[in-house]
Amino acid sequence: MRCLIGLLVLFAAFAVQAQIPTASEADFVVKDFHFQSGEVLPEVRIHYATIGTLRKTEHGTNAVLVLHGTGGSLQQFLSDRFAGVLFKPGGVLDASRYFIVIPDNIGHGKSSKPSDGLRSKFPHYGYGDMVELQHRLLVDGLGIEHLHVVMGTSMGGMQTWMWGERWPDAADALVPLASAPAQIAGRNRMWRKMMIDDLQRNDVAGAVQILLLAGSAPLQWQKSGPTRDDADRGSASR
Repeated sequence: MRCLIGLLVLFAAFAVQAQIPTASEADFVVKDFHFQSGEVLPEVRIHYATIGTLRKTEHGTNAVLVLHGTGGSLQQFLSDRFAGVLFKPGGVLDASRYFIVIPDNIGHGKSSKPSDGLRSKFPHYGYGDMVELQHRLLVDGLGIEHLHVVMGTSMGGMQTWMWGERWPDAADALVPLASAPAQIAGRNRMWRKMMIDDLQRNDVAGAVQILLLAGSAPLQWQKSGPTRDDADRGSASR
């Protein structure tokens, strides 16, 4: 019986994997990019993935832009929990109907980031720079002037709002998830500012500890450290 259950679980996993469409990854390089800080880089690399085939429609194109959150990357959207639900045949963003574009923002994934070599000398960048580079990728890199949907999670959701403000006619619809069209404030702003202060003091360990607390699930931490001693051992190992 256990063997049969194991086979069924394995079969289900393969079935889900088979429904996830294949993504093509590539790089787009923006020359002499001027950041809002006034700093300039001769080249900024934007890594991205595409799924599906680009087609023109009555209103523009079938392109969908998907944007990740803080510390994330395009890889989070290629999992069975996301792609296996939304991009599968019959899904809301069925890859046979839509052309899906998922970039790594600067500072994330395989796009240009401080850890590539410049470290503290890397230009100061913000959401405005990220959104501008997303737009350059689409218009200059992929020849897409109009999108069907812009959607994003958390930081990507906030950038979705910015797309609507900066280019109100660039998309048929906006889908900002886990975000609000307001300034980052309160606890959200405080832990980010604490991380920035730690990094400016070269205290990477301190910044990572804050990120672990801010970005992790409390229920999972409770499971891994159900007692005081378990929690102490868990914190000591990090």
